[in-house]
Amino acid sequence: MTDDPRRPAPIPLTVLTGFLGAGKTTLLNRLLRDPDFADTLVIVNEFGEIGLDHLLIETIDDDMVLLGAGCLCCTVRGDLIAALEDLLRRRDNGRIRAFRRVVIETTGLADPGPILHALIYHPYLALRYRLQGVVAVVDAVNGAATLDTHPEAIRQVAVADRIILAKSDLDAEAADRLRVRLTALNPVAAIAGPDVPAADLLEGPFGVDERISGLRAWLGEAVPDAYAPRDGDVNRHDASIRAFSLTSDVPVSRAALEMFLDLLRSSQGANLLRLKGLVALAEDPERPLVLHGVQHVLHAPVSLASWPDEDRTSRLVLIVRDLEPAFVAKLWDAFLGRPRVDAPDAAALTANPLAIPHG
Repeated sequence: MTDDPRRPAPIPLTVLTGFLGAGKTTLLNRLLRDPDFADTLVIVNEFGEIGLDHLLIETIDDDMVLLGAGCLCCTVRGDLIAALEDLLRRRDNGRIRAFRRVVIETTGLADPGPILHALIYHPYLALRYRLQGVVAVVDAVNGAATLDTHPEAIRQVAVADRIILAKSDLDAEAADRLRVRLTALNPVAAIAGPDVPAADLLEGPFGVDERISGLRAWLGEAVPDAYAPRDGDVNRHDASIRAFSLTSDVPVSRAALEMFLDLLRSSQGANLLRLKGLVALAEDPERPLVLHGVQHVLHAPVSLASWPDEDRTSRLVLIVRDLEPAFVAKLWDAFLGRPRVDAPDAAALTANPLAIPHG
């Protein structure tokens, strides 16, 4: 729903990522045959990078084709932002058929962070598109070796809302081991096999205002407290990625929350891969605030009409890189007025945010 009835409803957008050879092509080909995927605009970098040729039935122009499922597919060789704006103009002017959702398939070596940053931060695109989430495809057979070798693959997993474990039927034991590792890297992402229904795959976290019953699962109930000790590092790349939670049993003032988030984003945005939260505001504790951020950018908060259950605990879940969870927790405590003996001086950090250490 949009606040202004004259403004078109935002178009759901999903980012599909995964390392080279992970299985994005196979997944996308299956989705394109699913009726729930109809009227989807699929954006890829080059047609040659993804095997959709047998699904193409009509060339609209040099950069766009109509797929057999009633979906559009276009190439983006340059600026993604310009392409998304142009597609909206063509849709609004009736030059292309109206699409009801967008899927951006990234290249295998891409870090999804900049794409998410652009979609959330851009003043016009943020009004016209609603980011549904990030789907990361991981090869169950070669995924462990890929994670060991390529830090890009680690970041793709760390920012995902859903992880698809492709080729899991080829080696069940390897798939089970990899699932444990993926859960440690990103405990808030749902992990499914390659046969996940299209409707489930495309249902993203930004519909939480309409289905609040799934909020606790969206926040990842198994995420440890920031002060909890961490087990041994998984490997050299995984060691830099940490997932943890911050909580408060007492409602948080809006000013304290905003100052905490602003300080964290301004000083450590590059290391703040994902942030999700459900917060009770002191000014309106019965209407919790849903937060979602990617690096420096926080998605427009959603104020819910009620809590999803009887638990009124505020909770922030963070996935960070090269940042010590205990330090962030001390900063959180300081802004909430419950500083520990070794907590940082919030006032001093506000005056000099770059003083925050990197773990």
